[in-house]
Amino acid sequence: MLTKVYSASIQGIDAMAVTIETDIGKGAAYNVSGLADTTVKESYDRIVAAMQHSGFSFPHMRITINLAPADVRKTGPVYDLPLLVGLLAAQGVLPVPAPHQAFLGELGLDGTLRPVTGV
Repeated sequence: MLTKVYSASIQGIDAMAVTIETDIGKGAAYNVSGLADTTVKESYDRIVAAMQHSGFSFPHMRITINLAPADVRKTGPVYDLPLLVGLLAAQGVLPVPAPHQAFLGELGLDGTLRPVTGV
Protein backbone atom coordinates (compact mmCIF):
# COMPACT_ATOMS: atom_id res chain seq x y z
CA MET A 1 0.00 0.00 0.00
CA LEU A 2 1.23 3.49 -0.84
CA THR A 3 0.85 6.25 1.76
CA LYS A 4 1.82 9.91 1.95
CA VAL A 5 2.76 11.66 5.18
CA TYR A 6 3.83 15.28 5.42
CA SER A 7 6.74 16.80 7.30
CA ALA A 8 9.14 19.72 6.88
CA SER A 9 12.77 20.34 6.12
CA ILE A 10 14.29 22.93 8.40
CA GLN A 11 16.86 25.02 6.55
CA GLY A 12 18.19 27.65 8.98
CA ILE A 13 15.13 29.70 9.91
CA ASP A 14 13.12 28.55 6.89
CA ALA A 15 10.95 25.47 6.55
CA MET A 16 9.99 23.63 3.37
CA ALA A 17 7.22 21.06 3.05
CA VAL A 18 8.44 17.48 2.60
CA THR A 19 6.26 14.59 1.45
CA ILE A 20 7.18 11.14 2.72
CA GLU A 21 5.86 8.45 0.38
CA THR A 22 5.93 4.92 1.79
CA ASP A 23 5.26 1.75 -0.19
CA ILE A 24 5.21 -1.79 1.17
CA GLY A 25 5.32 -4.77 -1.16
CA LYS A 26 6.60 -8.29 -1.64
CA GLY A 27 10.28 -8.85 -1.04
CA ALA A 28 12.80 -7.95 1.63
CA ALA A 29 14.50 -4.56 1.46
CA TYR A 30 14.45 -1.12 3.08
CA ASN A 31 15.31 1.81 0.83
CA VAL A 32 15.15 5.55 1.50
CA SER A 33 15.60 7.98 -1.40
CA GLY A 34 15.42 11.74 -1.79
CA LEU A 35 18.77 13.21 -0.64
CA ALA A 36 18.54 11.70 2.84
CA ASP A 37 21.67 12.04 4.97
CA THR A 38 23.13 9.25 7.11
CA THR A 39 21.01 10.18 10.15
CA VAL A 40 17.81 9.78 8.13
CA LYS A 41 18.96 6.44 6.71
CA GLU A 42 19.86 5.27 10.25
CA SER A 43 16.23 5.89 11.24
CA TYR A 44 15.60 2.26 10.25
CA ASP A 45 17.20 1.02 13.47
CA ARG A 46 15.31 3.53 15.65
CA ILE A 47 11.98 2.72 13.94
CA VAL A 48 12.40 -1.05 14.29
CA ALA A 49 13.27 -0.78 18.00
CA ALA A 50 10.52 1.79 18.69
CA MET A 51 7.90 -0.39 16.98
CA GLN A 52 8.95 -3.51 18.89
CA HIS A 53 8.98 -1.70 22.26
CA SER A 54 5.59 -0.13 21.50
CA GLY A 55 3.86 -3.45 20.72
CA PHE A 56 3.89 -3.22 16.91
CA SER A 57 5.53 -5.66 14.52
CA PHE A 58 7.93 -4.39 11.89
CA PRO A 59 6.92 -5.59 8.41
CA HIS A 60 9.69 -7.76 6.98
CA MET A 61 8.82 -6.87 3.41
CA ARG A 62 10.11 -4.56 0.68
CA ILE A 63 9.78 -1.03 2.06
CA THR A 64 10.45 1.88 -0.26
CA ILE A 65 10.43 5.41 1.13
CA ASN A 66 10.79 8.55 -0.95
CA LEU A 67 11.38 11.99 0.57
CA ALA A 68 10.18 14.65 -1.85
CA PRO A 69 11.27 17.04 -3.19
CA ALA A 70 14.35 15.02 -4.08
CA ASP A 71 16.56 18.06 -4.67
CA VAL A 72 16.44 19.26 -1.03
CA ARG A 73 18.83 17.63 1.46
CA LYS A 74 17.04 16.02 4.42
CA THR A 75 19.13 15.96 7.59
CA GLY A 76 18.72 14.93 11.19
CA PRO A 77 16.39 12.66 13.13
CA VAL A 78 13.30 14.87 12.58
CA TYR A 79 12.02 12.36 10.01
CA ASP A 80 11.82 9.41 12.46
CA LEU A 81 8.21 10.12 13.40
CA PRO A 82 6.83 10.75 9.90
CA LEU A 83 8.63 7.65 8.60
CA LEU A 84 7.06 5.60 11.40
CA VAL A 85 3.60 7.09 10.80
CA GLY A 86 3.89 6.35 7.07
CA LEU A 87 4.98 2.79 7.76
CA LEU A 88 2.14 2.15 10.22
CA ALA A 89 -0.38 3.71 7.80
CA ALA A 90 0.94 1.56 4.94
CA GLN A 91 0.40 -1.51 7.15
CA GLY A 92 -3.15 -0.38 7.90
CA VAL A 93 -2.40 0.03 11.62
CA LEU A 94 -3.06 3.81 11.51
CA PRO A 95 -5.33 5.79 9.21
CA VAL A 96 -3.52 7.71 6.50
CA PRO A 97 -2.97 11.24 7.85
CA ALA A 98 -4.73 14.14 6.15
CA PRO A 99 -2.68 16.48 3.94
CA HIS A 100 -3.04 19.33 6.47
CA GLN A 101 -1.28 17.26 9.17
CA ALA A 102 2.53 17.33 9.44
CA PHE A 103 4.85 15.27 11.64
CA LEU A 104 8.33 16.00 13.04
CA GLY A 105 10.08 14.12 15.80
CA GLU A 106 12.97 11.95 16.87
CA LEU A 107 12.19 8.50 18.25
CA GLY A 108 13.81 6.91 21.26
CA LEU A 109 14.48 3.19 21.00
CA ASP A 110 11.70 2.60 23.52
CA GLY A 111 9.20 4.47 21.30
CA THR A 112 9.26 7.77 23.17
CA LEU A 113 9.11 10.95 21.15
CA ARG A 114 11.93 13.44 21.56
CA PRO A 115 11.83 17.14 20.67
CA VAL A 116 13.59 18.44 17.60
CA THR A 117 15.75 21.56 17.43
CA GLY A 118 14.67 24.60 15.49
CA VAL A 119 10.93 24.16 15.98
